[in-house]
Amino acid sequence: MLAKFPNMPLEYIKKASIGTSWGPEGVPRGKGGSGAEVVDDKTLGIVSGMMKEIEEGGEARIQKYCLDLDKWTGPIVLTPEEIQKKCDRVPEQTKKDIRFAIRQVRAFAEAQLKSISNFEMDIGEGITAGQRVMPMTTAGCYAPGGRYSHIASAIMSTTTARVAGVKNVFLCSPPKNPEEGIDDAIVFAGHTAGADKILTLGGVQAIAAMRYGLFTGTPADILVGPGNIFVATAKRLSYGAVAIDMFAGPTEIGVIADKDADARIVAVDIVSQLEHGPTSPAWLVTTDEALGKSVMEQVPPLLEELPEPNRSVGLEAWEKYGEIVLADSREEAVRASDLWSPEHLEVQCADLEWWLENLQNYGSLFLGEEVTVTHGDKSSGPNHTLPTMGASKYTGGLSVHKFLKLVTFQRATRDASARMGAVSARISRAERMEGHARAADVRIEKYGLQAQEDV
Repeated sequence: MLAKFPNMPLEYIKKASIGTSWGPEGVPRGKGGSGAEVVDDKTLGIVSGMMKEIEEGGEARIQKYCLDLDKWTGPIVLTPEEIQKKCDRVPEQTKKDIRFAIRQVRAFAEAQLKSISNFEMDIGEGITAGQRVMPMTTAGCYAPGGRYSHIASAIMSTTTARVAGVKNVFLCSPPKNPEEGIDDAIVFAGHTAGADKILTLGGVQAIAAMRYGLFTGTPADILVGPGNIFVATAKRLSYGAVAIDMFAGPTEIGVIADKDADARIVAVDIVSQLEHGPTSPAWLVTTDEALGKSVMEQVPPLLEELPEPNRSVGLEAWEKYGEIVLADSREEAVRASDLWSPEHLEVQCADLEWWLENLQNYGSLFLGEEVTVTHGDKSSGPNHTLPTMGASKYTGGLSVHKFLKLVTFQRATRDASARMGAVSARISRAERMEGHARAADVRIEKYGLQAQEDV
């Protein structure tokens, strides 16, 4: 007997042993559900302590953390000569692949940039107002390099910031080992995408260095890029003093599939994201019970075929956070998916335009069997830094717009100043803000105009 969703005519084909705190049947954090509502107290204490020490101790304290945590004693900022040596070691095919990905990401970011523009217009009553689109001055980009070398993260953040017109673009990535430093391909990606400086820094010390302008001389206005819980917490603590792309959590995948979907492809796509880590959720919503059961049977053996540690973390994630539900209709499938609001959402169904029009909550949407999350993660063009843990209900992912400020300006004729002054003064006094009212009155008096009662 399949388990029923409360208040929803949906059934589980596979139920997660833990589950998430959001979705059709959220599991409270107190009962083990993962979620974004609070930061772990222990992690918060560690990170806040490190950030304070770095703020007070500066570059010397960062170098001590590099030694203690990464056994790194080499230079923090790569010289042009060091960058060139690393780039020279990258295989030619890898260079070609990275250049391809950069071209795709740049093309999409350039299209996004064209979607917003400066303007100035007469909005009536003698008032002219406008908008200016201005890039931030400095971006701090982070590319993880722990379990995996995130070449694509260097591409996504650095390229997009550069297209936005950011003046200073800095890239941090941890050493992959004490001898080699940053992965050569990450350096090539960052350098080719246009990073002004590349720093051998990982974790909290990387975020703190970019926030405070250590080793670069220029504090970041925005911090972007994925990372582990310590990186995410450092960014969370920095928010307000600087902008950040988003509060990021474990990678997620959602798939909606109908009876004509290829069960093996669905299973392989799910496995591709489970390898990210032991807390990565995966959801399949299907209108076909046979397909759902087939995927459930295929995922574990596919995970068993992966090398370690991918195999172990994937199996743990599938057991704890993997779910398959059976929907009675495509409308119910949309409802369930929107409650999960997955970071990545694949649709392998007929009538793709219907799904595009009706789905609301996702970080990035992959329509049809021909595209998969891996394409988006690595090379297709749209950015792969995306909202997780239900955040796509209210935000999208990293884009050229994140690096831009939309600021406004206004001017008016003296007649308009009188008309606005009368209205503004009355509203101010209705709010009991006499100082505000007098700032409007003084202009009416200076210009010798009569404040109008009717506007």
